[in-house]
Amino acid sequence: MILLRLAFASLLARRITVGLTIVAIALSVGLILGVEKVRNGARASFANTISNTDLIVGARSGSVQLLLYSVFRIGNATNNITWQTYQDLASRPEVAWIVPISLGDSHRGFRVMGTTADFFDRYKFRSGQSLSFANGDPFSDVFDAVLGADVAAKLGYRLDDDIVVAHGLASFSEHKDKPFRVAGVLEKTGTPVDRTVLVSLEGIEAIHVDWQGGARSGPAISAKAARQMELTPKAVTAAMIGVTSRLKVFTLQRAINEYPEEPLLAILPGVALQELWGIVGIAEIALVGVSALVVATALLGMAAMIFSGLNERRREMAIFRAVGAGPGTIFMMLMLEALLLTCIGIGAGVALLYTGLLIARPYIDAAYGLYLPITGLSAHELTVLGAVLVASVVISILPAARAYRLSVADGMTVQI
Repeated sequence: MILLRLAFASLLARRITVGLTIVAIALSVGLILGVEKVRNGARASFANTISNTDLIVGARSGSVQLLLYSVFRIGNATNNITWQTYQDLASRPEVAWIVPISLGDSHRGFRVMGTTADFFDRYKFRSGQSLSFANGDPFSDVFDAVLGADVAAKLGYRLDDDIVVAHGLASFSEHKDKPFRVAGVLEKTGTPVDRTVLVSLEGIEAIHVDWQGGARSGPAISAKAARQMELTPKAVTAAMIGVTSRLKVFTLQRAINEYPEEPLLAILPGVALQELWGIVGIAEIALVGVSALVVATALLGMAAMIFSGLNERRREMAIFRAVGAGPGTIFMMLMLEALLLTCIGIGAGVALLYTGLLIARPYIDAAYGLYLPITGLSAHELTVLGAVLVASVVISILPAARAYRLSVADGMTVQI
């Protein structure tokens, strides 16, 4: 207890340099814990990009490829699913609901997705959260469109504005004669829906009634005339499926994968997301590495502060030795100083972390759709803090050993 008081008093006497060292440790600890929170939040948000969907069905390819184009709107399908096959799947007794996805067109760099109004009720993210509208309503007309939050924000669209869909992803061929009207704008979700223009399947068919093989075929058909035509799609790109019972998921998956009429692939979204995270999640290792280096730098700065102050404190150490303190006492006092510095820095870092979370979380959620829950420190985070504490003790051994070797005679001859 006496050593603890002496160590605390010594730190207090050097409050400016000690304060700066504590700030450095607090910032580094806050950074490494913040990286952990963001890393875990990003992993959870990624895993919750789509939830409450039991299967995703598309043309036979790879599970990651199917996930990429059906959920993340990246890449293209190797083939489509015929409408007859889609109806066969919808009529199966295991299927509680099914929502089609039709891709292929774009609008100023954003993907256009054809679907049904059920998409707005069935698509869930972040452990079952539903889509909500910032403005307007779901599409109700053939030429209505619903915009994701990023599309509306970047392109500056408002309700009732007209938008023109381009044929394909990087095409200069536009369906200018059949513009869509903005019927609604979705709230920010942090999912690929934010970067998607959603229209009805009938709308996709309507803009292509006078197109064939990627080019206009025959005389142009007006939007008014297209409304009167049969707009049942001939094929869709993929479909999301919910089953009547979770016990039937694997049975239905096997039946779809063995579908005799055409080659299909059914994937479990959660499994495919974990597989994809294993590919793209390497960036989190870099984040952890950088934050660990920042912590190491702060601890080395603490050791340098203690070490550089030894020359000025040689008289102090000599007096301690002269009044009966042994070399081991001096060694322990300096170790306690390092421990106190680190403990105070860790406490300040944790306080900084939660203060930052309280302030920044609403903005991060609204701007980036990244939800960072305010929870207690996890076992892993406590282990990280324990490692920081142990590292500080190890790093402080060198200056403490230096003080240990100082003799009374050396200390008393120092000129001040």
